[in-house]
Amino acid sequence: MPRWGMVIDLDRCTGCGACEVACKSENNVPTVSPELAEMDRAYAWMKVLTHVEGDFPDTTMRFYPRPCMHCDDPPCVKVCPVAATYINDEGIVGQIYPRCIGCRYCANACPYTVKYFNWFKPDWPDSAQYLNPDVSVRPKGVIEKCTFCHHRLQKARDLVRSEDRELREDDYQPACADVCPTVAIVFGDLDNPLHQVAQLKNDPRSMRLLEDLGTEPKVYYLRRSN
Repeated sequence: MPRWGMVIDLDRCTGCGACEVACKSENNVPTVSPELAEMDRAYAWMKVLTHVEGDFPDTTMRFYPRPCMHCDDPPCVKVCPVAATYINDEGIVGQIYPRCIGCRYCANACPYTVKYFNWFKPDWPDSAQYLNPDVSVRPKGVIEKCTFCHHRLQKARDLVRSEDRELREDDYQPACADVCPTVAIVFGDLDNPLHQVAQLKNDPRSMRLLEDLGTEPKVYYLRRSN
């Protein structure tokens, strides 16, 4: 059984935001008005965080892409009163939108602040060309989050079944990893030594966010080398 995870190389990330845009387009994440953004009603399943180091004028901007950590021991699953948040056998932490009652316990329990509440009915500008038919549109009043583009895994399995072969590493890649121009995001089976992600997680620069909490996140970062 695979255990899907991700490694993000901070040396390679340029903060271009391609992963954010691809994630929003792939997963039907709506934009909000500037007024709502000022009220902290904007959200992104994949968000590039920024951190400024040094004193002006000798400053450096660091970039940290942050998806859901898909923890092996997720606090959000433990507190959900209706089992709308769950973890499957392959380690993907998912969300059942019709079951969600909007209590936001999971959002409060998540130490990575990667779960978002829909305060308003989603709205898309006239310039939006399409919605992805493979991903459900979430209604007002539910929690949503990164799913590692789980629908792509379902499509990949259908493909390999029709071709009568095994699933390859490049058959299933989330949108953020697919579009990263510097290949800063690597995705695959953490337990498969043939997958690049399994090799990179053992790199001397490897770390995980807040790993002392015992959540066992499956997103690893490679520290900057300078």
